[in-house]
Amino acid sequence: MIKKPITPRSKVKNALRKLWLYSRERRKVIKDHDNRCVRCGVKGSVAKGREVKIEVHHEPGIDWDGILDLIYERILNPPQIPLCHECHEKEHDHEHKEAEQKVV
Repeated sequence: MIKKPITPRSKVKNALRKLWLYSRERRKVIKDHDNRCVRCGVKGSVAKGREVKIEVHHEPGIDWDGILDLIYERILNPPQIPLCHECHEKEHDHEHKEAEQKVV
């Protein structure tokens, strides 16, 4: 198997996957199904020589590329300006007030 090159985008994708792997939501899905595969009924095990790992499948699947595109569009690539903490807070307060006015 040829290993893919490590890119900034692949690092973000890997971080998101790790975040999911250690999430409470993932653990809850597995616990709610008694640590069993819903297709064949096999129970997860860590017994040496009989290891069975239960994984969580997303239906209809996760659009990792779409998530990454959104992260890059909204977080990593928009116009950015440096602000002190106080000015940054004021900027968010101003944005929040504008959003409230649009709702009314």
